[in-house]
Order: sequence, then C-alpha cells, then structure tokens
Amino acid sequence: MSAAKLVTIYGGSGFVGRQIAKVLASQGWRVRVAVRRPNEAGIVRTYGAPGQIEPVPCNVRDDRSVAACMADADAVVNCVGILVKEGRNTFEAIHEEAAARVARLSAERGVAHFVHISALGADKDSDSHYAASKGRGEAAVLAARPDAVILRPSVMFGSDDHFYNRIASASRLGPVMALPGADAELQPVYVMDVAAAAAKGATGEAAPGIYELGGPDVITMRELAGQVLTAIDRRKLVIGMPSFLSGIMAAVLDGVQTLTGGLLTNRILTRDQLRSLKHPNKVSADAKTFADLGIQPTAAPAVIGEYLWRFRPSGQYESMTATAKNLRRS
Repeated sequence: MSAAKLVTIYGGSGFVGRQIAKVLASQGWRVRVAVRRPNEAGIVRTYGAPGQIEPVPCNVRDDRSVAACMADADAVVNCVGILVKEGRNTFEAIHEEAAARVARLSAERGVAHFVHISALGADKDSDSHYAASKGRGEAAVLAARPDAVILRPSVMFGSDDHFYNRIASASRLGPVMALPGADAELQPVYVMDVAAAAAKGATGEAAPGIYELGGPDVITMRELAGQVLTAIDRRKLVIGMPSFLSGIMAAVLDGVQTLTGGLLTNRILTRDQLRSLKHPNKVSADAKTFADLGIQPTAAPAVIGEYLWRFRPSGQYESMTATAKNLRRS
C-alpha cells in the first residue's frame, strides 16, 4: 500500500488555506501547514485524522525556512497574502518576494504540482499597490513555475470571512449604512469552491494556467449589502458614501497607522482599497473559470445565512421567535 501524498500549504491557517487543508485531508492527503505561529494554528489539526494535518513554523522571507517546510512534498500551495501592510510584511515582501521564493524553491526540489492563490484584478500596471503586487507576484511565480496553477478569486465569502461579516456587523450601528464604492461591481465567490479548485491543482487534475474564479452573480456593493440585510433580517437605508468623503476617511485612517509607526493598523478602509474599488472585480470574458475545472460555483444567498445569523435581532432563533409570536396570536 503506497503512502499518502504530502502537500505543504504556505499560509494554511488563513481563511482560504484552512479550507484547502480540509478538502485535501478529506481526500487522504497528509497536510503540512506552514505558518508564522503554529501554536495559534491548532484548529487545522481537527480537519483530519490524528496526525494527518501538522502546523509547522515558517518564515516566508527566509529561503532555508521555506525549503525545510516543503521537504518530501508532492505538491505545494501558496496562500500567503495580506490585505494591508504591517511592519516588514509589505505587499512587495509577501505578494512578490515570498511568492517568488516559494515557487523557485519548489522547482529546485522537483515538487510535482504548484498552486498559487492570487486575486481577481491582479495587474502589474494597476494603480492599486495591492493589485500591482499580486500581478508582479504572478509573473515571478510563472518565471519559476510555468506549469503553475494560478487562481484569481474575487471577494470570498464563508463562515469567517472579512467582508460579509464586516458589513453585517456595521448594520447594527444605526439606521443608515454608508458604503464606500457602493456602485463597484464584484463577483463574490464561496471559499469552499476556491478550495476545491486549489485541490484540483494540487492533485494535477487542473491544467496549468490562470483561472479567474467568481460566483454565479455579478453584483454591486450596494446589492451585496442588500443580500446581507436580507440574511440577517434587518432593514437599513443603504447609501453610497461620496468619493471625497471616503477619500478623507481613508487618508485619516492611513495617517493614524503612519503616525503610530504601524502600532495601529488600518483594517477599516485604506486609500489603496479605494483605488481597487474603482475597477470592476469580475471574471473576464475570455478567462479560464470554474467551468474549466468542472466546478459549479455557489451563490452567496445560499450560504451566508448559515453564519450571519448572529447578527439577526434575535440571533439564531429569529425564525423560531417569529413562529412563537404567530402561535400566541392564534
């Protein structure tokens, strides 16, 4: 009986990395999760049989650390990414240099399959530093691994996402919800669908190339907020925040991060995120997509109610409470 194959997932304790670990573990793979703080990544152990998933320490800015984590690996998945810069973890260091390092070392060690998680809108010439760094990172990966599978997901949703949950949380602050970039177009994608695509890349089922991954619906930020409000049974007036006002807000928040030397990180709204919102975040007409992977993407309304219930006025028992009221009236 042959030994189970081994995959190393860099950034495997993050939002999408955890789900990739779960999918591959369910397929019988041994999973090595390479992270900065393995003592804080213990949750991933529960996604497989005892000993099947192992968090290990890794510094993606160091060749020896990265190489040690991929010893004997049959596949490598790079999920390392950041939304805002923090200290030495800049877009250049993480999205470009670290991606290049992981790809180069995997090629030198003859790792059979390489998957890189990028982002929809990645473009080395973009005016967004985030999107530009993602684009340059892709180029670096392909220089070392022309056989790589590169996935570009749109905004991802799932139980502990940073997008739908944030909007749902904001709905409790008052009768009006002001959204920056309210008319920006997005194509939200379920994180488990992205994980399934990554698994196909790790197993060799997916042909090399760049895949743009979006859900079945292209919607605006305003419509996305409407999906959230429907799921949590709240009524709010959703208005678009004027661009000059959102620009001032982002500049102030960025300034606070700069003045505090990064002690207070701006995770609310950055000027770079505003630049990103100016560009539609949806799948290109001529791109490889989920269809090329044999995956039917899931729509957000089918999923978000399963984890946003805690933002409803009466929590997870909202429907039961309403039913009880009807019975009392009867």
